[in-house]
Amino acid sequence: MKKSRSHFLQERWEIYQFIASYRHLYPIERMCKVLKVSRSSYYRWFSQGPSKRVQEHSLFTDLIEKEFQDSKQRYGSTRIAEQLKRNNYCISRTRVAKIMRENNWVSKHRKKFKITTNSNHSYPVSRNLLDRNFNPSGLNEVWVSDITYIKTKKDWLYLTTIIDLYNRQVIGWSLSTRLYTNQTIIPAWEMATSKRSITKPLLFHSDRGIQYASREFRKIIKSNSLITQSMSRKANCWDNAVAESFFKTLKIE
Repeated sequence: MKKSRSHFLQERWEIYQFIASYRHLYPIERMCKVLKVSRSSYYRWFSQGPSKRVQEHSLFTDLIEKEFQDSKQRYGSTRIAEQLKRNNYCISRTRVAKIMRENNWVSKHRKKFKITTNSNHSYPVSRNLLDRNFNPSGLNEVWVSDITYIKTKKDWLYLTTIIDLYNRQVIGWSLSTRLYTNQTIIPAWEMATSKRSITKPLLFHSDRGIQYASREFRKIIKSNSLITQSMSRKANCWDNAVAESFFKTLKIE
């Protein structure tokens, strides 16, 4: 009953809005008669001005459109809701999605990635200790890493990043023309450890790529007893979803 009443009031409000929009073109009395609403009810609604909910809806519509256009129509409801919350606007993802549907704002599809992970090697593979627990309790508890490609006019470049899972901050990175271990994860690791001192147990998670499983990198990991290595299960990108998500965002922005 409550839902049907809400729907009824929404329809009535839309009728009043229609009459107000066309009151300079058609007689109000005639429009009220045709649309089957009382003239007195319309005038009472009109004299009260737009409700707080209507004003809020209008504001959110403008804000969502701005975020959508600023992202070159690439942000969906989740990203826009997160951005608005960062700007101190309290709005749910569901409401953002509804407003986007009302205005036919559909985010562009992302392109598929070029595979940069070579897990077909004979090096030891670590167990998946992270197990999709993407919400550590503090900094320097879990770092995640991944490698992706960047297409330039002349050639491919490979970007390696290390992200602190607690605040999703990139703390180490490297850009290279080859996928060698000493050009990808090692310089990224050196940057990360120069910024962050490892003084408590740290879990380092990545995919099963040869760069992370190589003797050179494993030697670095084993040199510090506080560090434990973790790797995603075979052909399972969701085990390293945060790092994957970062690259997806990077490629479309």
